[in-house]
Amino acid sequence: MKIGFITPEFPHEKVKHAAGLGTSIKNLVTALAIAGHQPYVFVYAQNEDEVFEENGVKFILIKDEHYKFGKWYFYRKHIQRVVQREISNEKIDILEVPDWTGISAFMKFTIPVVMRFHGSDTYFCFLEGRKQKAKNKFFEKLAVQGARAYIAPTSYAGKESGKLFGIIGKEIRTIHYGLELSKFQNDAPDNYTKGNILYIGTIIRKKGVLELPEIFKQVKEQYPQAKLLLAGSDASDIKTGNSSTWQVFSQLLDENLKTDVDYLGKVSYQQIQQLINNAHVCVFPTYAETLGMVTIESMAMKKPVVNSSIGWAQELMEDGKSGFLVHPSNHKEYADKIVALLQDDKLCATIGDKANAYVTKHFDITKQVAKNITFYKQFVK
Repeated sequence: MKIGFITPEFPHEKVKHAAGLGTSIKNLVTALAIAGHQPYVFVYAQNEDEVFEENGVKFILIKDEHYKFGKWYFYRKHIQRVVQREISNEKIDILEVPDWTGISAFMKFTIPVVMRFHGSDTYFCFLEGRKQKAKNKFFEKLAVQGARAYIAPTSYAGKESGKLFGIIGKEIRTIHYGLELSKFQNDAPDNYTKGNILYIGTIIRKKGVLELPEIFKQVKEQYPQAKLLLAGSDASDIKTGNSSTWQVFSQLLDENLKTDVDYLGKVSYQQIQQLINNAHVCVFPTYAETLGMVTIESMAMKKPVVNSSIGWAQELMEDGKSGFLVHPSNHKEYADKIVALLQDDKLCATIGDKANAYVTKHFDITKQVAKNITFYKQFVK
């Protein structure tokens, strides 16, 4: 099959931005190419227009354009023209679009469009209990209406998105994100820095980052040699208006703990694996997620994870067996689970092995590719 993907991000040196959405698409298109299919990746909002091919994947970078007014409409139509031209020239069979910002609103194509619920603003506002901007809701609603069917990375994300957008009579299929497991090997799981607690992700309130100062304080009271490392892009804080959530984090952190906390900033995709390998325990206390790529990456590398317990997380692991699920606001329980792992090497090894086995069973990209292709074929004549 020939399959197109529209995305605002992708882990590649020529692309401006990459996060979980882009990583999940990268894993999928790489595996699709290996399986003999032809993926086309349209990355918008880039510095320059560029077309290139790499490892069986064709990339079409679409330059960000400026308009005197109405960019919300005219840039979408520009993206549509670029994508439709490639559809016509290359005879692409089906197009996948993300839900985020409703980028496909106002777009019309000559082939079926499937939407993947990576996490819309509508969905995140629901999870965080905050009011959504009317224009964001309008764009996403319109984009959702334009899709023939939907894919969700967890049944929770699919169910909630379906309710939020009032989807009736169209299928929402749960297909987990996948990992190329051979790239997430850890041949020496006992080799790590004792006491290192690792958080990877955007430094932003919705990811539960601002719960970590109190959680870490309680960890230190029980395990004084603990260190906390954070890696990821800083973001503004919607509640305080501060341009840096890291600054808000620092204000919440006890002064005597600051020498034990290290913020590494944005790191490369390659560095992420090194950080996970070196971690004793990985923590992801997020409030808003559809699945969480870095969680399953850490599990694949045999790391014990203390994760959020909200909705989607129930599908990532078995609580107490292949990881721990704790609500981010329950600081004491969260800290206690971390300390239990820091103090017990055997427990870490057991959970790490079971985490790897769980990911192998549920998130192997080769299995997920087959599920995606089967779903796509329902809509291609």
